[in-house]
Amino acid sequence: MKEAVYIGRNPSSQPDLQQLLHEVALGDQEAFAAVYDAVAGSVLGVVQAVLRDRAQSEEVAQEVLVEVWRTAPRYRPERGTAVNWILTLAHRRAVDRVRSVEAAAVRDTKAALLDRTPDYDQVTEQVETRLEQEQVRRCLRTLTELQQQSVTLAYYRGLTYRQVAEALALPLGTVKTRLRDGLIRLRDCLGVTA
Repeated sequence: MKEAVYIGRNPSSQPDLQQLLHEVALGDQEAFAAVYDAVAGSVLGVVQAVLRDRAQSEEVAQEVLVEVWRTAPRYRPERGTAVNWILTLAHRRAVDRVRSVEAAAVRDTKAALLDRTPDYDQVTEQVETRLEQEQVRRCLRTLTELQQQSVTLAYYRGLTYRQVAEALALPLGTVKTRLRDGLIRLRDCLGVTA
C-alpha cells in the first residue's frame, strides 16, 4: 500500500480549530494563541486580497483576530468549519474597511466642495449689492454736475454741508439746496418711497 503524500502541512498535525474555538469561548488564552498561530497567515492573506495595502491589511487582520477572541462563543460548528468562520469574519471586516475608506473620501470631497462654495445667501447678497450699486451709479449720472459733486462729497466722502460748500466754493444755502434736490431726484430714480 502506498503512503499518502501531503503538500504543505500534514493534516494530522493541524490543531482542531473547532475544539480550540470552544476553549477560546471559555476564555482560554493558550487555546487562543494556538488559533492565532494556525490562522493568522490565512487571515492576513484574505484581508490583503481585498485591501491591497500591507499596513491596513495587518491592522485589519489584527482586528479580526481580536474579534475571534471576543466572539468565539458565537461560533456554531453546524454552520461550517472554524477556519471558514474565521476567514468569513476576515473578509467581512476587510470589505467594511474598503467601504469606510470610500465613504470617508466621499465625505472629504463633499466637505472640500462646500468649503469652496459660498453660502447661497452670501452669493445672493453680493449680486443684489452689485445691482444696487450699478443702479445708484446710473441714477447719479442723471443729476446735474453740481448735484453729483455735492452728493458725492457729502455721502461718499463724509463731508459736512459746510465742508462741501468750502470744497466747491459755493454758499452754504446753495449746497444745501443742490443736495436736497439731488437726493430727491435720486430717490425718484431709485424708486424709493418716502
